[in-house]
Amino acid sequence: MPSDFHEVRFPLDVSLGSRGGPVRRTDIVTLASGREHRNSRWAHSRRRYDAGLGVRSIDALHAVIAFFEERRGRLIGFRFRDRTDWRSGPPSRLPTPLDQHIGTGDGATRQFRLVKTYGTGQDPYRRIIAKPDGATVRVALDGVEQAPGPGFSCDPTTGLVSFPAPPAAGVAITAGFAFDVPVRFDTDELDIDLSAFDAGAIPQIPLIEIVP
Repeated sequence: MPSDFHEVRFPLDVSLGSRGGPVRRTDIVTLASGREHRNSRWAHSRRRYDAGLGVRSIDALHAVIAFFEERRGRLIGFRFRDRTDWRSGPPSRLPTPLDQHIGTGDGATRQFRLVKTYGTGQDPYRRIIAKPDGATVRVALDGVEQAPGPGFSCDPTTGLVSFPAPPAAGVAITAGFAFDVPVRFDTDELDIDLSAFDAGAIPQIPLIEIVP
């Protein structure tokens, strides 16, 4: 990520009540016969969220306003915890070093990128994980867990896993981790009506994923 990104997390208590998920962009052309031609315009999905649903009090709203101002609206990105998809395995289970296959040793490469694979069928999708929670990253070589520090290191700002020596050819490299989504505000304006808020109306706080 460039310098216009702050390694800080959006308030967790607000993100717990947010809504949203992955978005894809598909072009569909319907032929005269009724058949379709479909083409994916994006190689990767892009997540959108509305964090307004997580604002349950004036104090929480004040915290979001402060966060918005420090990020200068849409200018600066930040971390967001998607509580439906924030671990290398199911959200209810702690990460294990065998959760995700991130590469195979070739005897020369020392760095491997964290990824999460979705699906096990004909065409699984591999998502790049650029903002892991560094303290949770666990790595194994051929099923043997490596000690952080002497065995490997992980850059929490890029998701790159580095080894002191290249893994031997054919060695399976796996990892487990928790992670955040790099996002930014998708508006330069927070339109807040306090009278409506007191009556139960929720302000819209749109967020959009920054593709690494």
